Amino acid sequence: MKKLLFVLLAISLVAFLVSMAVADEGKSKETTMKGWVTDTMCGAKGMSNDHASCVTKCVSGGAKVAFVTDSDKKVYTVENADALKGHEGHHVELSGHVTGDSVHVESAKMLDQKAMTGKDDTHK
Repeated sequence: MKKLLFVLLAISLVAFLVSMAVADEGKSKETTMKGWVTDTMCGAKGMSNDHASCVTKCVSGGAKVAFVTDSDKKVYTVENADALKGHEGHHVELSGHVTGDSVHVESAKMLDQKAMTGKDDTHK
């Protein structure tokens, strides 16, 4: 009887640990990144503080708000675009949760607004 109880307890413990590990896989860790607020239509081409009007135009036309990292020019779709309202075309540091190619923004702060060289705003 004690052996059966021990086996059942061990199986329950293993099942619990496996379920906790699976639950943690779906959660992303908060990260901080520097980059530009742009849109999914222009992506990295929108890495300029002159791009604000284009972001607004593209988003109103169906594109999504995006964030492009300074480090590797990776484009993330912003899940909660309202968190970046007023930062269109701005260079920001954001904290958020990355899942695949999207980011859920927790906070954003303005950085130096020097435009990237060699970029132009073709949608004006």
